[in-house]
Amino acid sequence: MPKIITKTMDIKGIISIAGKPGLHKVISQTKNGLIAESLIDNKRFPVYSNQQISALEDISIYTYEDDVLLSEVFLKIYEMEDGKETINHKSSANDLSAHLEKVLPNFDKERVYASDIKKIMQWYNLLHKNNLLKVEVNEKTPSSEDEDKEVEKPASKKKATTKKASATKKATSDKEKTTATKKKK
Repeated sequence: MPKIITKTMDIKGIISIAGKPGLHKVISQTKNGLIAESLIDNKRFPVYSNQQISALEDISIYTYEDDVLLSEVFLKIYEMEDGKETINHKSSANDLSAHLEKVLPNFDKERVYASDIKKIMQWYNLLHKNNLLKVEVNEKTPSSEDEDKEVEKPASKKKATTKKASATKKATSDKEKTTATKKKK
């Protein structure tokens, strides 16, 4: 049977904050916001809920068909560059646009500005420098997925029934103990 190989790039927990240069890694949550660490100088600071935050995993690039997630664009750059850094973000706008066109030939040239392309290349190189570009490879056979789903459903129902049954038994035994202690008194 043929195996389906899927590659994904994990960029969860990486954010961009309006007004602050570079990217930031989410360290923890507070009641008023987040604690973030800069990928440029590794300084930690609070990020409040009134600041504009964009998670990299939610950003996508306009194309003439469907929008493409930034993680997929980073994966394509990673594969094209063989895991090395890409073009410098300080290159000319024409060079940056030509480079993105090699990676993503159908990007919308009217809605993706030169400043957007600069950010893409800068962010990719920053993630590469900090070893945060993680490619995950998943191999699956189509028929085994269907079998796994069928096997998992009855097992999960059985576990739920077992939990209910044990909870009911415990409640019954607790009532019996209470009743027994009242009779003794």
